Amino acid sequence: MKSVNAVELRQSLGRVCASLQRGGPPVLLAKGRQPVAVLISLRDFHERFAERAAAEARQALLQEIDALARPSADRTPAGEILRQGRTHDG
Repeated sequence: MKSVNAVELRQSLGRVCASLQRGGPPVLLAKGRQPVAVLISLRDFHERFAERAAAEARQALLQEIDALARPSADRTPAGEILRQGRTHDG
């Protein structure tokens, strides 16, 4: 992984961006001598974060739908449940 400091990044932002667009490796950004961030291409971002988050959200939704579609363990007929509801209401 290539490393640049903030001053170098300001001076060579165009080159860094071009390298990332061409599929170059992520760039470690340091401020002083401390690493503070990693720059990655937009394609890498989508593959690593955005698409994974969307896939996880889809999976959670499918699990919720699956749970709703499963038959209830309570085998009381629907008509009986409605009758019970009416007697409790009034």
